[in-house]
Amino acid sequence: MTEFLPRIALTVGDVAGIGPEVVVRAIADQKLRELCRPVVVGHPAVVARARQLVGATFDVTEVGSLTEIDWNSSSVPCWNPSIDQADDVPVGRTDARAGQAAYDYLVAATRAALRGEIDAITTAPLNKAALHAAGLNFPGHTEILAYECGVQDFAMMLYLPSGGFLPKGEFGLGVAHVTLHTSIRSVPDLLNIPHIRETIQLVSDFLKRVGCQSPRVGVCALNPHAGEEGLFGDEESTLIAPAVKDARTLGINATGPIPADALLRRAVYGEFDGVAAMYHDQGHIALKLIGFERAVNVTLGLPIIRTSPSHGTAFDIAWQGKARAEGFVEAVRTAALLVRSKTNGGKRQLQWSNEQ
Repeated sequence: MTEFLPRIALTVGDVAGIGPEVVVRAIADQKLRELCRPVVVGHPAVVARARQLVGATFDVTEVGSLTEIDWNSSSVPCWNPSIDQADDVPVGRTDARAGQAAYDYLVAATRAALRGEIDAITTAPLNKAALHAAGLNFPGHTEILAYECGVQDFAMMLYLPSGGFLPKGEFGLGVAHVTLHTSIRSVPDLLNIPHIRETIQLVSDFLKRVGCQSPRVGVCALNPHAGEEGLFGDEESTLIAPAVKDARTLGINATGPIPADALLRRAVYGEFDGVAAMYHDQGHIALKLIGFERAVNVTLGLPIIRTSPSHGTAFDIAWQGKARAEGFVEAVRTAALLVRSKTNGGKRQLQWSNEQ
């Protein structure tokens, strides 16, 4: 019996950044071919230039739609659902054409996943300024995905697989954020009890999907010292503690609010399996500090599976042959794990390798 390999769409993101190079380097890595059947979503001429840049020798077949793909072929299919002008974008610069193309790649892959034509999406980074230059008023990938999937309860998780950087923890560590791409000034006004509770539940549900049957979720305070009994703010007592209480009534093993500087360290050392952070950098900084190359973004709350590496477009090194693909391979690995968990009734089938 042939081993099941999920069909995963790899979107190249902003063509002016490192996305095309990272995707090509990842496909050239034998580990990725053992994880999935890839399809590149991007301009074939851009992909060809990236292959030449890194010296990749795998074959590519251009397809007009995903229904044309022979998934048993050794050639990697490349699907371009966007504008031809993406091939003319200068490297390392914000360009509306790159923003439009990155959006088109993501939307096309999302709709294909909703139709069941692919099993998951792993995305290379896009540039938010390029999106806006193209007239697309989205803060980033997560919000586009939520809009296309028609969901209201969603979150972005930064997930660090087990091994290597984590001293303890069989199932890795996931940190999701109640607020995401917004200003620090706006965060307190965006917090509310239902949204915090929903984020806690999304964290717990994700951890169960990767095999953690009894997840322990730590919930960050917003203010230093968890507000110091109201001296530094009352969000802990009026919003976060009630949300934790509600989550516990749902059977979730949630604890908090806990000062973030203490909580993230305790989680890294195995006391918690997941963390609900109140804002983007509160969770991102700690995980990127200890495992930037392996940390994976996972969009929670979608009817489809989407992952990405934790880095950005890196215009400063774009198209110079300097980009690394380890993070992208880890993102594909996580997507494959989630596909197999979904297709096997939540049972963990894919084992992590610490030899990355």
